[in-house]
Amino acid sequence: MSVRVLVVDDSGFFRRRVTEMLKVDARIEVVGSAANGREAIKQAQELKPDVITMDIEMPVMDGITAVRRIMSISPIPILMFSSLTHEGAQSTFDALDAGAVDFLPKNFDELSNNRDEVAKILCSRVWSIGIRGLPKKKAPAPSSGSGTAASRIAARTNQTPASAATRVARSAVSGGKSQSKLVAIGASTGGPIALQEVLTTLPGNFPLPIVVVQHMPGSFTQAFAKRLDQMSEINIREAKDGDQLQPGLALLAPGGKQMTIEGRGDVLRVRIHESDPSQSYKPCVDMTLTSIAKVVPANTLAIILTGMGADGREGAKLLKQGGSTIWAQDEETSVIYGMPMAVVEAGLAEKVLPLQDVSKQIVSYV
Repeated sequence: MSVRVLVVDDSGFFRRRVTEMLKVDARIEVVGSAANGREAIKQAQELKPDVITMDIEMPVMDGITAVRRIMSISPIPILMFSSLTHEGAQSTFDALDAGAVDFLPKNFDELSNNRDEVAKILCSRVWSIGIRGLPKKKAPAPSSGSGTAASRIAARTNQTPASAATRVARSAVSGGKSQSKLVAIGASTGGPIALQEVLTTLPGNFPLPIVVVQHMPGSFTQAFAKRLDQMSEINIREAKDGDQLQPGLALLAPGGKQMTIEGRGDVLRVRIHESDPSQSYKPCVDMTLTSIAKVVPANTLAIILTGMGADGREGAKLLKQGGSTIWAQDEETSVIYGMPMAVVEAGLAEKVLPLQDVSKQIVSYV
């Protein structure tokens, strides 16, 4: 089985370069190319590719408009190429909102100075999203209580399921369950949209601090945090060295660097470190979770969302050993079921949740 790809860019040189790199992988077939968004829509309907690589800035019709049209007519996984500038970041997030599933820097030197390594990264990303296809959208789980302890209490006590659910939650806490002090979330491919889904639906009075690690270029994280903050009731910003963790504040690890947590008791602070050239992920979920396991080993709720690879598994293992709680996103709603699958297959996840249920479950749990 091969993954059929349509390459879209207004630069003939870039189209040829992308095509040459994709042809290195025998599993991938480039079935066509287009020089603007209008051509891309036409080619997508005629060729029915498994994946489209899409530039953002093009004449006649830009990439964001083309993504929106394609996703409304015949949805196809789309990988965006983006310039690593503030404006490029904003446009990339607009493209993800329009339906694109992932992005890569258009300047391949940002990925690696090694041409073979760049080709490997590109082919791996295209193959993964092509085989996976678009994630399925699940309807949220039934409202509090259907078939649960809450519904049984409601039937016995003549309460509404919602009020009974509140009673169940309170009884679980009063029953001696360890109280979480921190929520930690890790994500990669497909993460920007997944994080938007989770963080923007948390209430403004959320009682715990949140730390977030998303594999993302350094020039993107500040813009991403600002975008999320504008959409959310909680406060969200890019983490800075020395930041104190606070209830209702989500700190996003800066791209290209590493974020660890240190402190004692109720005073926890962020430390930002330069990445070692040998480190694959910058930032790295494992590094952040491992540091958390040293300071709040039994009081963390760690959630691994969509992403390629297994980053987060080892850190989650240490947290689990310390008594913390680990959840993972399910396969059907993940863009790439790599990171959450690694946690699930290691036997670490207490819950495997569709994306649409994650926020509600977090609120219920804490």
